[in-house]
Amino acid sequence: MQYLVSHGGRLLSAADTEPLFDRQPLKEAECEAQYPVAADVCLLVAKAEPQVLIPLDLRSRLALADEAAFSMFSRAAQIAVWHDRHRFCGHCGSPTVSDSVDLAKLCPACGLSVYPRISPCIIVLVVDGERCLLARNARFPVGRFSTLAGFIEAGESAEAAVAREIREEVGVEVGNIRYVASQAWPFPHSLMLGFFADYAGGALRPDGVEITEAGWFSRDDLPGLPPRFSISRQLIERFLDGER
Repeated sequence: MQYLVSHGGRLLSAADTEPLFDRQPLKEAECEAQYPVAADVCLLVAKAEPQVLIPLDLRSRLALADEAAFSMFSRAAQIAVWHDRHRFCGHCGSPTVSDSVDLAKLCPACGLSVYPRISPCIIVLVVDGERCLLARNARFPVGRFSTLAGFIEAGESAEAAVAREIREEVGVEVGNIRYVASQAWPFPHSLMLGFFADYAGGALRPDGVEITEAGWFSRDDLPGLPPRFSISRQLIERFLDGER
């Protein structure tokens, strides 16, 4: 068995080693909860922040991960956040306890069950022949552009969310929306549903709030791109390889 450790909703790591421990790094009295996150990997939630461990730079670690490790760290990070944010019942305010069978928090007072939250999002690369639409979010590092994304609203299909988000963020219409791939995104609990969509009309008008700049780019004239581990980059790479 190997172990990951969290406290306060964040994964922890030793300063000079991998965050995956081959031997249990916490004593039983120091452990608040345990959750399976992969075959032979367990997440330990520490009661108090261990003095010998530091917060893990999750984005940097995911950049080095293969598919299996990415899935493991994503699951562990999302469970850590869920555990930390659902210590009390959202209905009656009573302390929750762990379910003995399911991955859930139970309220002994009112019976409410709370499972790990997963927030579905769409992320889209809009294409128009040999060019693609990329945009800058106000929070991005200088020079970085990416695909467009947003949360799916209540009662909305993923395809409807694609059309709405593109229209709201950059003012254009899209058609021929097609699903490509998905990715768990643990910042903090998203499930990214990746799509291609064809440009169907309209002039680019960034909303000026989330999107500060948007433009059409050819394969040989690209701006700074998102990190390779992200699904946004994967969509762009597929376009560069001729898929659309």
